[in-house]
Amino acid sequence: MTQMEPKTARECAIIAAQAADAKKATDIMVQEVTELVGVTDYFVIATASNERQIRAIIDAIEDDLREKGGIKPLHRETADDVWALLDFGDIVVHVFQPEARDYYRLEALWNDAPVMDLAAEAGLTDIEYSDRIAKLMGKE
Repeated sequence: MTQMEPKTARECAIIAAQAADAKKATDIMVQEVTELVGVTDYFVIATASNERQIRAIIDAIEDDLREKGGIKPLHRETADDVWALLDFGDIVVHVFQPEARDYYRLEALWNDAPVMDLAAEAGLTDIEYSDRIAKLMGKE
């Protein structure tokens, strides 16, 4: 068995975004928060239509990051089945149902953070965006 080369935080954020996309998440965005937060480098934020999809997305991200990135979450948490969080240290993944995403507006909290171009860096060209997130990302 060969040992995997460690992936960078940026590469792991891309793996997480790709896993979310594979499970039909919407409004996927990756924010580089290194300069703003100090405890993590990237937020990966996505929307799921229901509790079952949240679990599927979180499980896929955890599996892909373990298999392709060589990392396991330090912490996994859910809040009332409308929000799930995976903390990998250098990246933190948030998956919301639409109402919770709109209520918390986590991406707007860190709106000074650079947003990764997922089409260019991850090959994700068909992500579905809500009007609010598309406007925030300049994709309207």
